[in-house]
Amino acid sequence: MKRNIVNRAGSEPMRRPRGFWAFLLATAFAIAAVGLSACGGSEEASPEAQATATMQAAAMDQKNLVATAVAAGTFKTLASLLDEAGLVGTLQGEGPYTVFAPTDAAFAKVPAETLEALAADPAALKEVLLHHVVAGRVPANEAAKLGSTKTLNGEVAMGVSDGSVYVEDAKVTTPDVMASNGILHVIDSVLVPKDDSATQKNIVETAVAAGKFKTLASLLEKAGLADTLQGEGPFTVFAPTDAAFAKVPKATLDALAKDKAKLRMVLLYHVVNGELTAAEVAELRSAKTLNGQSVTIRVRGGKVRVGGARVTSAELAASNGVVHVINKVLVPR
Repeated sequence: MKRNIVNRAGSEPMRRPRGFWAFLLATAFAIAAVGLSACGGSEEASPEAQATATMQAAAMDQKNLVATAVAAGTFKTLASLLDEAGLVGTLQGEGPYTVFAPTDAAFAKVPAETLEALAADPAALKEVLLHHVVAGRVPANEAAKLGSTKTLNGEVAMGVSDGSVYVEDAKVTTPDVMASNGILHVIDSVLVPKDDSATQKNIVETAVAAGKFKTLASLLEKAGLADTLQGEGPFTVFAPTDAAFAKVPKATLDALAKDKAKLRMVLLYHVVNGELTAAEVAELRSAKTLNGQSVTIRVRGGKVRVGGARVTSAELAASNGVVHVINKVLVPR
């Protein structure tokens, strides 16, 4: 997607899937059995090994995909989001389905703002989650040979690297967890569906279409940078909204608009060469901008901050890069 992002203040508690409590009791017995079988060893099993063993125990007991994931204990965010999107019933159904299941650690790589925005938009959330589901049973050995496969919302590339199966950029860390109605492959990153309508627009067109970057678009035009950001790229743009520009004194903006060189320096301080995903940005301490200076990057309380500005929405896809929305105008030193 750490805290449960869908149980926000003021929202209803997460609804439990039908039969959840009966399943929980059965799972407790399965976990106890796994624990007893491990007592003969001198070394305690790792959390990953315990989760895998628990999933296998649930699968042997013919649990469905949702019950199998809940039993593992490492898919709390996924289970919560499936409930929020109204997809629990689907994945408890007859199927069969193949699910590429991101762990809680995988969701933790996604900025909290992005997850909160998804949780608040059930339609968008449903599209993202269905991008992880394939109709039919696709075991790992078959998946490795496919090259790509259709999901319930789009298509994902597949392949093998260094002996591991990859789905897009996500590594399959535990393949072929069998359930009564399909197969679950554990992955280490969240899959993001491509927005075909968005990727047909360049960065400037994407910003204009969003409707909240009118000041930025106008200043890019005045600075002679609109053509640059419509070029091949790719670029990563930290884009201040109109509300962010409204925090800047009008006299300062007017002065910038009249000084093309200084305006270019300020605007280029918001642009980085290359396409940086939200997860990649969060891992950086700084990034060199096109004005030659580096901007600092920090993560505090699950919030990504770039040069003191908070990233409020991540990864607006464009044909020549990506836009991360920020709530403050960056000022170069």
